Amino acid sequence: MTPNSDKPIAVIILNWNGEKLLKEFLPKVTATTPADIADVIVADNGSTDGSTTLLKEKFPTVKLIEFDKNYGFAEGYNKAIEQTGYRYTVLLNSDVATSEGWLRPLYDYMESHPETGACQPKIRSYREPELFEYAGAAGGFIDRNGYPYCRGRMLSTVETDNGQYDSVIPIFWATGAALMVRSELYLKAGGLDRDFFAHMEEIDLCWRILLMGYDIVAVPQGVVYHLGGGSLPASNPRKTYLNFRNNLLLLHKNLPPRSRRRTLLRRRLLDTIAFMKFALTMDWGNAKAILKAHNDFRRMRVKYTSTAERDLLRERDDCRLNLLWAYYLRGVRRFSQL
Repeated sequence: MTPNSDKPIAVIILNWNGEKLLKEFLPKVTATTPADIADVIVADNGSTDGSTTLLKEKFPTVKLIEFDKNYGFAEGYNKAIEQTGYRYTVLLNSDVATSEGWLRPLYDYMESHPETGACQPKIRSYREPELFEYAGAAGGFIDRNGYPYCRGRMLSTVETDNGQYDSVIPIFWATGAALMVRSELYLKAGGLDRDFFAHMEEIDLCWRILLMGYDIVAVPQGVVYHLGGGSLPASNPRKTYLNFRNNLLLLHKNLPPRSRRRTLLRRRLLDTIAFMKFALTMDWGNAKAILKAHNDFRRMRVKYTSTAERDLLRERDDCRLNLLWAYYLRGVRRFSQL
């Protein structure tokens, strides 16, 4: 597949046996993505269903990259971006419905702000479109202990979108559901970490981009609708395992040694409390998931030998929040209450 070099944007959808999702969501993407500035590309991870046949027969304007096998989410995107060569790439989940005018505000902002490395649109729920979507909402942040939250979503509380977060603001991380990034910067930063497998890999990427001196921004004038939920419910031990393990890896990779030790000590204490909560309610699956997450973190951390020189959790005002304290003890349920 040879990209049209005269277009600045590649909207890349990674697909693996997602024929049903392509049928439902791709028509909306092709209808609302401006063809004068962007190509819609599906990178197929060795699907064995009818995905590629569907694309070739029903979506002739969509460009197709066919991989020989399933490289997973992170490595699939890395390989796709390596071979496309557009100035900007939008990583768009296959379960995202775009809306009219969703892309141009992001493009215009990136063009006029060269200091911005990546941005995201506003993410609303596909099933309940009046609500923000859990994984991204109107821009992502991280607290002093490494817990992620969003403008529009605090822990399990998701707000109704009444236009309260329609301002363009710098954020800490942009959701991987609809992440626009400078392609050269994405590759220079190392792309998505395939060892994360799933969950928080986009936060890790954004943290590295911030450490390189670029901004991450929410541009809510563009709106998309994310089905979300994925294949794992929030209570699934596999999801618990990935969230706890990857959060530890996130901190280990992106903090200087002294700050890392202090922050990981606090996290060990907080994770012990979480373990005890699961154990007391006899939720042994999730309790064991936390133990496994810490054991595998200790095994995996040795591969990350480089260290950050700056502690963004101490430098940035938006990282000073203690999310658990604010949510459970102060009753903060909305970002606007901070």
